[in-house]
Amino acid sequence: MREGLLAEKVGMSRFYDKDKINHSVTVLQVRECQVVSLKSYEKDGYNAVTLSHGNYTKSVDKPFKEFLKKNKLKAFSYSREFKLKERSHFKIGDMMNVSNFIVGQFVDVTSNSIGKGFAGGMKRHNFAGNRATHGVSISHRSHGSTGQCQDPGKVFKGKKMAGRLGNKKVTIQNLKILNIDTVNNLIILKGAVPGHKGSIIKIVDAVKKKQKISLNENVNQNINEDILPQKSKDTNTNAPENVENENIQKGVGNADVKEVEQNNQLISDPKQTEKS
Repeated sequence: MREGLLAEKVGMSRFYDKDKINHSVTVLQVRECQVVSLKSYEKDGYNAVTLSHGNYTKSVDKPFKEFLKKNKLKAFSYSREFKLKERSHFKIGDMMNVSNFIVGQFVDVTSNSIGKGFAGGMKRHNFAGNRATHGVSISHRSHGSTGQCQDPGKVFKGKKMAGRLGNKKVTIQNLKILNIDTVNNLIILKGAVPGHKGSIIKIVDAVKKKQKISLNENVNQNINEDILPQKSKDTNTNAPENVENENIQKGVGNADVKEVEQNNQLISDPKQTEKS
């Protein structure tokens, strides 16, 4: 498992791919994502890396201030730990950006869903509700009885009842990355992502997909370098052909000019025309 990323949800938009197909996408932005702590199997019992997101401008308490001073870091507003199978090659203070992922790969995103407050059984669990007439009054949207008789005489935990709706940890799997903007640190994900605008999204490689991913460093640069030489090679291979075509066209043009000059000379010299 590789290191993931922490990104901020900008909102939803549309994206046209190379085949002119319109996709509903979510835009995520990575801001000030850096490594703030590392854990190793020898010392802590497991390998992990903690990443931060954003800057914290307000005053911080003394323990947090000492932690920042010890690791030579700036105050951050949010952090999450990513467990790894192997030790991370990053160091404390290293910055992370969108080049950690590549276009076309699948990722899993995790965030808290939008909180909707206290909701009844019909809205929270899609209950049908009670009848509207025939002796039913005041209890049209109630969920009915929840307990049992004298035995066991209690309500079991997890019973579907009215309660708080939303604001739960939700993970959406197998979302495809359609595009990556390395200049503005933007990730374009196909589909919807849980959470409101401005919420922090945890992004990791898809667990249920077997995909080969390049190294974290200079991913986009390697892709561009692989594409550019091919174009230059094509232009170089076509260059001799273009030169030959130009030479042929010049030769044909010169031959035409010579023929015209000879005709003009024949017309101007009547003796040469008689001899011919």
